Formats: sequence, C-alpha cells, structure tokens
Amino acid sequence: MKSMNVISRCQAAFRSKKLDADIGACHHSLILAICRAPGRSQEELAKDICLNKSTVTRALAQLENLGYVARTPNPADKRQTLVEPTEKLLFVLPKVKAVTAEWNSRIADGISKEDMAVFNSVIAKMEQNARKIVSETEG
Repeated sequence: MKSMNVISRCQAAFRSKKLDADIGACHHSLILAICRAPGRSQEELAKDICLNKSTVTRALAQLENLGYVARTPNPADKRQTLVEPTEKLLFVLPKVKAVTAEWNSRIADGISKEDMAVFNSVIAKMEQNARKIVSETEG
C-alpha cells in the first residue's frame, strides 16, 4: 500500500505540472467522473471516486467558480445537487485524458502486456474488496 500511495502522489505531481494551473491534481478524478456520467449528484460522484462529500463539495465549488462545472438542484429531489460539465470543461477534457494516457504509458514502461494484464486484474479485485469493506463499515 505504501508503494501505491507514493505512485498516487507522484501521479498528482505529474498532473499538476502538465495541466492548466487552475485544474489541480485533486480535480482530475472528479473531472473524469463528471464527464463519464454527466448529471449525477454530488453524493454519487463522491461515492464513485471514494471521497467524502465535503471534499467533493469544496472541489466542485472551485470548479464551478472557474467555470468548469454547473451545479443545479435536482428537480426530483431538491436536497440533491446535480453536476454537469460546461463547454469549458469539455474543451479541456482531451488534455486531461492525454495527460492520463501519458502517465499510464510512462509508468508501465518496461512492463510486458501479460504482466500488466495480471496487475490490472489483481488491482481491480483489490479495488472491489476495498469498496466492499468501506460499504460494510458505513453500515
């Protein structure tokens, strides 16, 4: 787990250097989640990327102030806030994806496709287990 944390921090530093100054490393996962399924609630986004609601709310407020997202009350449930990407976010999305692809390519340099397939399978199972554990502890 220590190595995974180090890799994650290195990836955040890499993204910060490669992306526009106003898009922080903390926004990356959120941006991809918003664009993957526009119109989801803040709570659904928080669950999807495994962050607490208050962290997601603060990050979304920053992105909204910068013009990257629009937040609106859910017409079906006024307690929920729905999040949509703006044209500005959709414009920078290819760059965000390109930075992700570059990172993934560079970090896997020298690792065979077979080893990467095994790694991806194992890490997916670990993610599934981690989500299950958190779900169980939340009650």
